[in-house]
Amino acid sequence: MSEAISIDIWSDIACPWCYIGKRNLEKGLEAVAGDEDAPQVNITFHSFELSPDTPVDFDGDEIDFLAGHKGMPREQVEQMLSHVTGVAENAGLAYRFDLLQHTNTVKAHELLHFAKAQGLQHEMEERLMSAYFTEGKHVGRIDDLVELAVEVGLHPDDTREALVSARHLADVRQDQAQAQAYGIQGVPFFVIDGQYGISGAQPPAAFENVLRDLWAKRGDAEPEAAAV
Repeated sequence: MSEAISIDIWSDIACPWCYIGKRNLEKGLEAVAGDEDAPQVNITFHSFELSPDTPVDFDGDEIDFLAGHKGMPREQVEQMLSHVTGVAENAGLAYRFDLLQHTNTVKAHELLHFAKAQGLQHEMEERLMSAYFTEGKHVGRIDDLVELAVEVGLHPDDTREALVSARHLADVRQDQAQAQAYGIQGVPFFVIDGQYGISGAQPPAAFENVLRDLWAKRGDAEPEAAAV
């Protein structure tokens, strides 16, 4: 059995392209899962804050935030969000920027590290992104995060203690330092087997091609079984 392909994903809960990229990767994985010799993968999510200076309770909607943060005219921001909403729809995601509550995501990233330690990181990542982009839920306050954590099977008291104590903040910072070492300046960013980088929300076929190619090379590199 060949060693599984590692996929390390740097992303932010508040990044619309990260959720799209996640869904496209999943579709790519579904496609290769039907192969006779299907690639085996291990996926790990890593923390990246696009706007670490954002307050937990931002006063305004997403248009207000982007217009102020990027200095773009409101009309241009509206057009950009409309475009992203269309791309998300093609990926099977129903974005609701009209409901979105912009917030600081550092506590959400701490929660992802706590969930990882409990073997529930993937479930927590999906729940947070869905809550933020499609349901208009708040993902910056501890009370709200605990509620979402319970939905994926995490213990409420243990989750609250982890967030209040900021036990996993060092893990968040370590991820960010690794991103800087890799030269990652935008997300999503996928690092395959620690050596191949894929930037942005690429289509499913891009992931299919890379995974099949790497898996085939693993097979070629395996020594032939000794004759009995």
